[in-house]
Amino acid sequence: MIQHTMIVSFDEPLSDAELDQYLADIERAMRDTGSAESVEARRHIPVPGEEAVPALVATAIVQVGVADAGALAKAFAAPGVHEVIGRWQSRHPYKVAWANHEPLA
Repeated sequence: MIQHTMIVSFDEPLSDAELDQYLADIERAMRDTGSAESVEARRHIPVPGEEAVPALVATAIVQVGVADAGALAKAFAAPGVHEVIGRWQSRHPYKVAWANHEPLA
């Protein structure tokens, strides 16, 4: 089992409704690939002072569980995933950092 954890950071703040829609869209797209065994997407919980840290600060976290590296590659090759990413990037640019790892718990 591989967990693919993405830290998503939008360049500009989103409204609550827009962020909710992004989370729903990315979850649905990943589930629709048929390769994901689990998908969770949540808002980042900001804490005072984090804006002063010179690092990528998340807007949201997305975690996708897959069986193996092949399933992960298949998931990200799915046209629906590319469509969602492209649509959101064109309207609201964002950066992503990620890590592939064994389950933490």
